[in-house]
Amino acid sequence: MRLTFYGVRGSTPAFHEDNRRYGGNTACVVLDEPGEEPILFDLGTGLRAYGTTCPMDGTFAGTALVTHVHWDHVQGLPFFAPMHVPGARLDIYAPHQVEGPLGEVLGDLMRPPYFPIRFSDLGGDVRFHDVTSDTVVLGSRKILVRPVPHKGPTVGYRVDGPAGSVTYISDHQAPPSLDTVADPVLELADRVDVLIHDAQYTRDEFDRKGDWGHCTLDYALLVARQAKAKRLVLFHHDPAHSDDDLDRLCSGLTVAAAGSGVDVLAAHEGLKIEV
Repeated sequence: MRLTFYGVRGSTPAFHEDNRRYGGNTACVVLDEPGEEPILFDLGTGLRAYGTTCPMDGTFAGTALVTHVHWDHVQGLPFFAPMHVPGARLDIYAPHQVEGPLGEVLGDLMRPPYFPIRFSDLGGDVRFHDVTSDTVVLGSRKILVRPVPHKGPTVGYRVDGPAGSVTYISDHQAPPSLDTVADPVLELADRVDVLIHDAQYTRDEFDRKGDWGHCTLDYALLVARQAKAKRLVLFHHDPAHSDDDLDRLCSGLTVAAAGSGVDVLAAHEGLKIEV
């Protein structure tokens, strides 16, 4: 298994001189494994760059595991070049929406007058699958889907395969106390090899934005510790956090994690992790 990070930012794309090392694209991580179709975690603006590495002959086939349908997690789809070619296929899993079937809800995000084309205008085949608390089998991989606290319907995903395990929890509303973890989250992250987790706020920022749907870096470590995860990858960086900010914050959390058995690193665009 290989994870490649194409977008690591949260809330909105953010590009400026101070964050060139970590990158400014929103959430998109790809899991590759020999003999298996790729799994895409979220479809943020980082998806466009991933598309430049894919075949453009109509043979692309993959699965997207989307945590929720906020703009920063789906905005890259119309710019994913392989899906403009007939013959390509993308299966999109995302949480069930009370407003209607997933295909219809996402269709409202990609239609005139807000965007010049619709999903039906793409040359490839986009298929939608509503999930909430499910288990899905993709080739040799088992996908566990569980609800995660956030604003609106949101899920996390765990992928277990012969080579290892990966959990992806991109947006996670922490409780005000910052000291308890929801059981479905612990189930997703239980003894996982790699936990990719929301780490958007410092404690001071959380004190001001505690109901915005995210958590602190310290809380991400709490999740990893309670779940006994082996590696914690800090993700969904705040658009206001510069490279120097993230260096400092990750360094501080690495010190805090010492002796816990959890390896900590901060995600950046282009990061590759062998599982």
